[in-house]
This record gives sequence, structure tokens and C-alpha cells, in this order.
Amino acid sequence: MSSSTGFLFSGMIVFALLLSLLHIVLSIWAYKDCLRRGKSQEYAVIVLFGMLFFPVMGLIVYLVIRND
Repeated sequence: MSSSTGFLFSGMIVFALLLSLLHIVLSIWAYKDCLRRGKSQEYAVIVLFGMLFFPVMGLIVYLVIRND
């Protein structure tokens, strides 16, 4: 019983690490996308912090406003 619990716990840790990595990669992508689209450095930093602090909502908002 304890070995299956350890395996489950290890799987949960790997899953959490993958989600964290995805979060960081998406935040950096949004930052670079802002700069590539000609937005100011300050705007790109605000988008970066928005993505870091509000991951799901920040991504949705950025995808909506990036098309203007």
C-alpha cells in the first residue's frame, strides 16, 4: 500500500512541475509576443506580471487584447 502511495505522490509532483514549467513558458511567450508586435517594454512587463500572477485569467485576457 505504501509503495503505491509513494508512486502516486511522485506522479503528482511531476505533474505539478510540468504545470509550473508550462506556466513560465506561456508567460515568457506572452512577453516576447508583446515585444514582437511592437508594444512598449512597460506594456510587455505588465503582461508578463499579469501572466505570472493570474495564469489562466491572464492568458485569456492577453489573447483577447492582443489582436488590437
